[in-house]
Amino acid sequence: MTNNASHVPLRVIPLGGLGEIGKNMMVLEWGDDIVVVDCGVMFPGEDAPGVDLGIPDVSYLIERAHKVRAILITHGHEDHTGALPYVLPRLNAPVYAPRLAHGLISVKLRDHGIHQMADLRVLEPGEPVSLGRFEAEAFRVCHSIPDAMGLAINTPAGRVIHTGDFKVDHTPVDGGMMDFARLARFGEEGTLLLLSDSTYAEMEGYTPSEQVVGDALDRAIAEAPGRALVATFASLIARIQQVIDAAARHNRKVAIVGRRMVDNVAMARDMGYLTAPPGLLIPLRKALRLPQNQVVLITTGSQGEPTSALVRIANGSHRQIDAQPGDTVIISASAIPGNEKVVNRTINNLTRQGARVLYDKIATVHVHGHGAREDLKLMLRLTKPRFFVPVHGEYRGLAAHAALAREVGVKKERVFVLEDGDALELNSESGSVVDRLPARSVYVEGGHTLDSDSGVLRDRKAMSQDGVVVVVVGLDRLNGAPLMDTKVVSCGFMEDGRDGELFEKVAGRVYDALDSDAGASPDWGRVSEKVKKLAGELLYKDTGRRPMIVPLTLKV
Repeated sequence: MTNNASHVPLRVIPLGGLGEIGKNMMVLEWGDDIVVVDCGVMFPGEDAPGVDLGIPDVSYLIERAHKVRAILITHGHEDHTGALPYVLPRLNAPVYAPRLAHGLISVKLRDHGIHQMADLRVLEPGEPVSLGRFEAEAFRVCHSIPDAMGLAINTPAGRVIHTGDFKVDHTPVDGGMMDFARLARFGEEGTLLLLSDSTYAEMEGYTPSEQVVGDALDRAIAEAPGRALVATFASLIARIQQVIDAAARHNRKVAIVGRRMVDNVAMARDMGYLTAPPGLLIPLRKALRLPQNQVVLITTGSQGEPTSALVRIANGSHRQIDAQPGDTVIISASAIPGNEKVVNRTINNLTRQGARVLYDKIATVHVHGHGAREDLKLMLRLTKPRFFVPVHGEYRGLAAHAALAREVGVKKERVFVLEDGDALELNSESGSVVDRLPARSVYVEGGHTLDSDSGVLRDRKAMSQDGVVVVVVGLDRLNGAPLMDTKVVSCGFMEDGRDGELFEKVAGRVYDALDSDAGASPDWGRVSEKVKKLAGELLYKDTGRRPMIVPLTLKV
């Protein structure tokens, strides 16, 4: 490291994934160079009604687009790749991804019609990539998807290790072992900063192997009296292989349901990540003509997504498949925080139609792909970081991981619990949070994006919580004097029949106020604001609720 380099701090800026589950994005900046790790989505919660996805706010990167050398992807799950179709048109940086993630991203970008403009490159483990003053090298970790990688990023300030999502699995179903030797070598050579997965930092012990799930899926499919329907993530290729293997052992044919699942399975077979005996995979139309105890259906919808195949089956709105007695439905995923209600609703709807539903709380049909406390301790001891930042998880998980790091010897003043937007600056001896940058959620709705403070979202939340009240006034176009009685109507505010006296009171007060204000050349914007303010105050005083007020001014 040159003397000049020693005076320039490394900036570490999470734009997503800290204090939340999903939307993962980490920025490393030194001088005139930036590299970005991951570019994911998250499922919106109840605070964003009607939207499809949440993605990171990349305004900081857009302003510095000339500095961005690459986006590095650790693995192919949506919470690490799903924002790329929305980010790349605004930030045309090369994307380096492990081979399977490269295939999954290609499918996604093709769906969005931007595959031709994307600079998508394969990231192979052990092959360094020069990115300005950075040099990145991927190393294998175990997760719930093949080709999961961590990253060792050499910077002028020192080496940064980003684990990606990982767990310690000595019997991985894809045979890809975690590269413990490389991690130990990094630790011996010196690690400036470790960024490590905190999703399950509160759980004691080790995370079980994926092999456990294979055994449970095999039993469930063997014992299913009729069809077996298995719902999982479309990107969970290793789990799909386990289902195919179990179906083959029990002489069942397999059909894939859901467009994204069909596309991903086709891609994974072409690339050699999925194998199946000849004739095992068949079209859905053929599977529906077979005896039900000879069929396995693999479908999307493990998170209760409204348009997914499983949810449409549960709601009775799928064009080809109905749930029925004798079906065994296996939900091979755990509910992402915030999705519990919709997942439970799906389970209830399937059960109501006579299906038997197996999910992670009652059967070992899913194990998560994230390290528990003993896994995390091992990563810390292997890499021996000078500084530590827990990543990927809700705040309580970050705090638990930080405490764990201190337990294994990282000095308290060198452990930083960050949240999205915190700008941490590090040199070889010290670090501090120096700034707080914009890192709001950006929401995707159809082909459009909305900021978290969007007026549209505020209106939707107001309507969903306290309803909407419309105040109709008819005013003289010349002087603003009322020419008709004020009318007040509502939707979702009060039960019919209980609002009459209150609305008459509001209408009378609004009429009197407008009548007293009548004069030459009325300011129609101020008229609307006055109606909203007066009606809102009166309704809150009488009910304690704040509905959305919509003034409707008729100029006569």
